[in-house]
Amino acid sequence: MSEDWSERPEIGTRGIITFSVALVRRVGRSAARCLLAPASLYFFLSRGPERRASRAFLSRAFGRPAHWWEVLRHHYIYSATILDRAFLLSESFRRFDVRIEGLDQLHAQMDRGRGVLLLGAHVGSFEILRTLGEQRPDVRICVVMDRKQTPGLNETLHALNPSIAANIIDAGADPAELALAMHTAAREGALIGLLGDRARPGEGLREVEFFGARAGFPVAPYLIASLLDVPVVLCIGLYRGGNRYDLYFETFADELRLQRATRERELGQWAQRYAARLEHYTRLAPYNWFNLYDFWHRRTDPGTARREPVAGVRADVRADA
Repeated sequence: MSEDWSERPEIGTRGIITFSVALVRRVGRSAARCLLAPASLYFFLSRGPERRASRAFLSRAFGRPAHWWEVLRHHYIYSATILDRAFLLSESFRRFDVRIEGLDQLHAQMDRGRGVLLLGAHVGSFEILRTLGEQRPDVRICVVMDRKQTPGLNETLHALNPSIAANIIDAGADPAELALAMHTAAREGALIGLLGDRARPGEGLREVEFFGARAGFPVAPYLIASLLDVPVVLCIGLYRGGNRYDLYFETFADELRLQRATRERELGQWAQRYAARLEHYTRLAPYNWFNLYDFWHRRTDPGTARREPVAGVRADVRADA
């Protein structure tokens, strides 16, 4: 099976996904959570590549070989956040205990009126960001995502809330349409959500230090922030078990302007800075890591990947912190 995340097959048919979402909404979250254990066990037994990727990551994070039950727990946490997406998208926020850190930093950037690029990752739940709507219902939240990735799950979940689906910016759209949609959202002062840990095929990468080894990170988020002239705020939502989530906001860049003469070096610095902060938050809750593929040894296009000198980049990151 393909090592590339974008080519991994979706779990289940569209009919099964639609039925499952309807079932969990009908029986409620508490009853639906009883299904998490068998679902996680099925995922654990049937998806060998994800199982091996989970074990490899947890071994790296723990500094020792991961046990099979820790891999199974990893699958359980992943299943729990997928289940919660159905309730978050239907705006059933009262079911959750969400504790927010750094909200003042986000509000400070929002109040500048230029829009904000929210930079997240496939860690925990980016969907928990929807709870902000209770505090700032005036703010539009747009999320950049590829509609063709896991289409059955995405279409079924987004059908729960058409207004949210209408604010999705399709990453797979024509580049000109994509750029126009993001530019319009920024000018309207929207929060533009973007996950910065996976690159689409053919996108530029920088290989930087991450969990003690080199890994390729996309540079598109920093090019976008520079073109839109908007501040960048990290947004990480960690699942803590039960109904609790911790939502972190952290100013990543008040402004991110790339200079033509030093652009290549600056892209490496920003990629390393993002990787360092992502590692920090992932270490707070390692089971929230949901890049269940070979993140460090995935195939990269030599024409799009560059290695950055670790010492030089890290020194620059510390100086900017």
